[in-house]
Amino acid sequence: MDINKNDFKVAYFSMEIALESSIKTYSGGLGILAGDILRSASDLKLPMVGLTLLSDQGYFDQVITKEGQQEALPSTSYDFSKLKKLKTVAVINIGDDKVKIGAWQYLIKNNNGFIIPVYLLDTNFDSNKPEYRNLTGRLYGRDKEYRLLQEIVLGRGGYQVLKSLGYNIRKFHINEGHGSFVAIEQFLHSNKKNNTTKIADTREKCIFTTHTPIKMAQDIFSLDLVLKYQPDFPFKLPNLVIDNEVNMTKIALYFSDYINGVALSHQTLSSQMFPEYPIHSITNGVHSITWTTAAFQLLYDKHIPNWRISNLSLRNAFVIPLEEIWEAHQFAKRTLLKVVKEKSGIEFKENVFTIGFARRFTAYKRPGLLLKDMERLISIKNKVGDIQIVYGGKAHPADEEGQLIIEQVNSIIKKYKDEIKIVFLEGYEMDLAKIMVAGVDLWVNTPLPPNEASGTSGMKAAHNGVPQLSAFDGWWKEGHIQGKTGWVIRGEHVVGDYSVDEKDAISLYNLLEQEIIPIYYKDVLAWSEIMRFVIGINASFFNTERVLKEYAQDAYL
Repeated sequence: MDINKNDFKVAYFSMEIALESSIKTYSGGLGILAGDILRSASDLKLPMVGLTLLSDQGYFDQVITKEGQQEALPSTSYDFSKLKKLKTVAVINIGDDKVKIGAWQYLIKNNNGFIIPVYLLDTNFDSNKPEYRNLTGRLYGRDKEYRLLQEIVLGRGGYQVLKSLGYNIRKFHINEGHGSFVAIEQFLHSNKKNNTTKIADTREKCIFTTHTPIKMAQDIFSLDLVLKYQPDFPFKLPNLVIDNEVNMTKIALYFSDYINGVALSHQTLSSQMFPEYPIHSITNGVHSITWTTAAFQLLYDKHIPNWRISNLSLRNAFVIPLEEIWEAHQFAKRTLLKVVKEKSGIEFKENVFTIGFARRFTAYKRPGLLLKDMERLISIKNKVGDIQIVYGGKAHPADEEGQLIIEQVNSIIKKYKDEIKIVFLEGYEMDLAKIMVAGVDLWVNTPLPPNEASGTSGMKAAHNGVPQLSAFDGWWKEGHIQGKTGWVIRGEHVVGDYSVDEKDAISLYNLLEQEIIPIYYKDVLAWSEIMRFVIGINASFFNTERVLKEYAQDAYL
């Protein structure tokens, strides 16, 4: 299909982009956001191209053993049928070697016919040395050296592939630090006369979105390692390299004219971390059509017919009868309960209050907080109404603590299986996420503030009317209206000699017992009204249509 490449002036670089479940180019929220932004670009007819790695060996397929441990298996079900292998080949230098980089093309196309091309970079050429052929194979695989080489391929290789394809890109949007080498490539190819003007030229062309407030999650390489593979790296530029460390987040900050965090609170925290840079805020969103389940799509089509072309019009959700919202939710819930039965063999009931928790399993997200005091949780169940819980999520294969948390959660599930129904659904990916966020009655999020840059799973739930119970962090600082769109965990208000986690667990349990579950069981219409608020207030704002309009206005133009 012909694409008028002269129209495309923005290139979006991301180590992972979630295109669909069967194309294993993502691991979690970063990739989901990237895919949602590009889908919204098609909706809005905003000409952008996406750049990522082929990752034809995927992230990993998750299996939960009988002992409750995560087993990470190589992905074997990568679907190439929607990808087109291009003949274009670019060449970059890695150390003393020439490395060929090809590309596969995936087309995002809305019903309006506007096409957004995504290019998946591939180094698997026989003419490349064996150590380079697999660089675009495993997403986030192996060691730090492998990660550096992957980032060189993404940034510098992506730049050269776009040039070989005939694009004349004016703005390079770097989604997290992984893609920062595109700024290095732009700097080294600038036609300006000296370093000062080359830096200014590069900054005018680069946009950087930072996603993490945690230093340990930033990619930091020794200068010696970088120079081993990139001897032309401009390390002598003033303040680019500190203490012989190449910090990819700081490289992107250094070379970008527009920098943003992904929530208002994240902007504040990022500004404290990097006070020498002006950091803006564009709060994340999700692609409305992708994350709205079929039952709610039909409901919105009936009552808000223009919601697909203007997500903001979901604020008109208040015209939807409460009974119809409840019916749509129950339909979505039955779909989830069917999946629970198929995957776990356990039968959940449609009329029982159902809690969902699913995300990357890592310590700061505190996946075990909901289960911290099982005696209290079971007491609540017996006192105010039955509870059933659905878990899902993966831990990075190198995150031993995250894997241990999965094992601990499954151990608790097994220990208390006769007293409360809890399931852990293995293989949490896009398709399962769509079913979970729509089918539960309450979405729970428990990060330890201020570590959650934004979070988007609760936004997906919101598009299906599901309220959230969350720590006061990330996007929830902007999205919560207590008792209207959900509830905030405020452990700091708990009196007593407890740890932070214990206080937050107590706050969570108090909210479940005293406010949330009683409403659900005593007044279906009151619960449905909360769902309607969630759609009208949160779904109408926390979507990538709004996000991309802000990028276009503030950064791209």
